[in-house]
Amino acid sequence: MTDQPTNIPSDGPSASGPGGSGPGGSADAQEGVNDRRVALRVVTMPKDTNQYGTIFGGVILSYIDQAGFVEARRHGNHRWVTASIQRVDFRAPVIVGDIVTLWTRTERIGRTSVTVCVDVEAERWSTGRTTDVTSAHLTMVAVDETGQPVPFAGGSGVKGW
Repeated sequence: MTDQPTNIPSDGPSASGPGGSGPGGSADAQEGVNDRRVALRVVTMPKDTNQYGTIFGGVILSYIDQAGFVEARRHGNHRWVTASIQRVDFRAPVIVGDIVTLWTRTERIGRTSVTVCVDVEAERWSTGRTTDVTSAHLTMVAVDETGQPVPFAGGSGVKGW
């Protein structure tokens, strides 16, 4: 196994569902790479709001972190930890009652880590319209019980996700 990462080209989010192919028209060499899938759906509640009636940004960041874990685990049943989250810019607020959907796809597989893209959308409770909220890139690292990075066999982990 090489220390060099496998770079996955990205033409933006893929509309293909589970088992489909990512951008480029054919299934990638490593199953599950570049397939955009729902990792998490949440109905927002009043307990998560700020004084303006919108959902705290930190709540959305927590959902992004959880979605990143879900995507990383598709590559193996390991202890996955978040090493980094790149810049997160909120393009639209999330309102109480919105259904928040977090879409994920793997963009890069390394020896001990995966880079995951998480796209966040809010379905407005009042209109049913979907709004892009934010997106983020996370580096998720497979670690052992002492917290040290461990190599993993990319794409050979949990089946049927």
